[in-house]
Amino acid sequence: MEKGSQDEAAKARIIKHMNTDHQDSLIRYLEHFCHLSSFSAANAKLESLTLGSLSISSRLGRIHLIPIQPPMASWSEARTRFAALDGEAVKGLGRSDITVKEYRRPRGFMAVVFVACVMTYTLFSRRANSLPGSLIYDNLLRHVEPFARFCYAIQPLMACIMVGVHSVEAINFERTRLRKYNVPRFTKLWWQWFVSCSIEGVGSFRRFDAVVKKEEEKKAMARH
Repeated sequence: MEKGSQDEAAKARIIKHMNTDHQDSLIRYLEHFCHLSSFSAANAKLESLTLGSLSISSRLGRIHLIPIQPPMASWSEARTRFAALDGEAVKGLGRSDITVKEYRRPRGFMAVVFVACVMTYTLFSRRANSLPGSLIYDNLLRHVEPFARFCYAIQPLMACIMVGVHSVEAINFERTRLRKYNVPRFTKLWWQWFVSCSIEGVGSFRRFDAVVKKEEEKKAMARH
C-alpha cells in the first residue's frame, strides 16, 4: 500500500475511534480550547484532522479548528498527543477525566423514598388538595380529617421549605456532580439526573457516586 493510502487509512481509523469512543474528550476540547458551553459542545464530532490540527463540529454544525502544537511527526503520535490535549482540557475546566454516561433510577428503599417525595410534592403543591372536592382529599384525606386540616395549615410553609431545600440540592448537584463528571447541560441525561435530584435529593447523590465509582474501577483495571 502506498504511503498516501496508508495515511488516509490511519486518519479514518483515528476519526472513527475518537467519535465512537472518545466523544467526551472532543466535547472538552471545544469547551476548553474554543470556549463553548457544554450545551453547544454536546454533539461534538471530529470531522477531519491533519498532523497539526483537529476540525471538530459543534451542536449547530459549526466547524472549530484546534491546533496541535507542535504538529505531530506521524499518526503514531495521535494517541499520546490527544491524551495530552484532554489532560490540559480537564485541568483547565476543573473537571474529572471520568465521564458519566448513564442514569441509574432509584431501586428498593430509595424507590420508596422517591415515590414518597413525589406524593409529598403533589399534596403540598396547592392548598386546595387538602380540601373536599380535590382528588387527594376525596380518595385519601377524607379518612383522616385531622391530618387534612394539619396539611392545609402548613401547606404554605411546607411548599416554601421543600422548593427551597431541593433547589439548593439540585444546584449543588449540578455543580459538584453533573458538571464535574462531564454530563453536557440540558441533554436528556442531564435532565434525568437533575429532575431526579430536584425530587428526591440525597438519593440521587448516592446513585451518581456509585456510577462514578464503577467508572473509576473500570479505568483502573484498564491501566493494568
